[in-house]
Amino acid sequence: MTTEVKVEAQKVDLFDKFKGLKWMVKLRSFQFLAILPNLVLFYIFILAGIFGSPIGNANIIIIFVWILWWFLLISVMVPFVGRLWCLMCPLPAFGDWLQRLTLIGVRPGKTVGLNNKLFGLNKRWPKALSNIWLQNIGFLTLATISILLVTRPIVSAVVLGGMALLATVMALIWRGRAFCLYLCPVSGFLGLYSMTSMMELRSKDKEICRKVCKTKSCRAGSDRGWACPWLVYMGNLDRNNFCGLCMECVKSCPHDNITLYWRPFCSDKVIKGYDEAWKAFIMLVLAMAYSVVLLGPWGFLKDWANISEKGDVVGFIIYAATLWFICLLGFPAIYYIAVKLGHWWAKAKKQNGAVSVKDMFIRYSYTLVPLGLLAWVAFSLPLIMVNGSYILSVLSDPLGRGWNLFGTAHITWTPVYPEYATYIQIALLLVGLYYGIQKGLEIARELWRDEEAAFRSMVPVTVLLVVVTIAFMKLFAG
Repeated sequence: MTTEVKVEAQKVDLFDKFKGLKWMVKLRSFQFLAILPNLVLFYIFILAGIFGSPIGNANIIIIFVWILWWFLLISVMVPFVGRLWCLMCPLPAFGDWLQRLTLIGVRPGKTVGLNNKLFGLNKRWPKALSNIWLQNIGFLTLATISILLVTRPIVSAVVLGGMALLATVMALIWRGRAFCLYLCPVSGFLGLYSMTSMMELRSKDKEICRKVCKTKSCRAGSDRGWACPWLVYMGNLDRNNFCGLCMECVKSCPHDNITLYWRPFCSDKVIKGYDEAWKAFIMLVLAMAYSVVLLGPWGFLKDWANISEKGDVVGFIIYAATLWFICLLGFPAIYYIAVKLGHWWAKAKKQNGAVSVKDMFIRYSYTLVPLGLLAWVAFSLPLIMVNGSYILSVLSDPLGRGWNLFGTAHITWTPVYPEYATYIQIALLLVGLYYGIQKGLEIARELWRDEEAAFRSMVPVTVLLVVVTIAFMKLFAG
């Protein structure tokens, strides 16, 4: 039995199992009600960033966004429910509503080949930029100044507010969620790591989509649902990368052929281009870089990264240049050498049909996805264990003005079992390593027709994964 068949057999149809869930997502108000509370919180965060305390651990925008939200996003939402955050994200909300000129309802009509009446220019995004390279650069840029983001509330307010404004302006020019698809730094890593998610939205029978359905309402829209803002056609959807789970296709499908599945971890494993491969490199290197800077014994690195307090411009330039070099050239070069060695050794085992180094380079980069995700979870875990008590205190005093709204403002800073953090981190890294190797071998068998050749091709990459894992363990264990 092939891996794909096994995965299909293990899927659970959540709409079939939980009838109320399907009823809920079919409500026209479903996404609006999901976004509204986050939009209110977003507004509060921006106000807090501008008018609240300049001290990071006394301001709700820092504690809630960069500690609570980040931990929940990377540790809970991504591995279990994929891009569900995109369903409720407040950043593109105003853009969506301006495009549609309604908060909840559907406007039937005709706009650039779609079956909905939309406001704005509705231009096509440039084909040359229809990838995630801009998201890669955007995330790397924000990561480079991350200490500013997590310590200066005003910087977080400006960045988040600027992203919301950019998303709104882009919605008036380009069709769909162009900002989410091609520019949003958060969307880039959500797309990559949602491949590991245990939840997916798919058509139940792709033959119905391709041969029976004439309207293609999931892609084009109808009087019951909006055209997919992510430009997805469900008949071709086979990965989580570019599905924002807005559920419009569930409402618009005339054949009731779309459902939500629960599936095994790391079911999607096809990286399709260099842009996605480089996202895997960037995310893994950044997890390592943060661990080195914040947890390593090299205090001068933290000083270089912390330009806002230390003011060491030369040191910051060295830090930034080194970080960008390792992300974009250094680690990819090491990974390429491992792939090249694996290709050379696998070819020593004679087989029918050739596998190119390019195919191996792109496809095997998926091995970095589960390892990278679990490395981020391992890095983020102590943040919530050590700083979790700040959540309750800023909840009562969100602006740092001496309020005590819920009686929790003066809670003493209390780390939660920090002595166990290292053991949990090591366990998480081993899980990531296991899935990286396991999925790598599955990919190798898909590429190489010979079992021994497939195994040989993965050996150098496996060695690289083990070395990276040991390096993380060393940093976490001290």
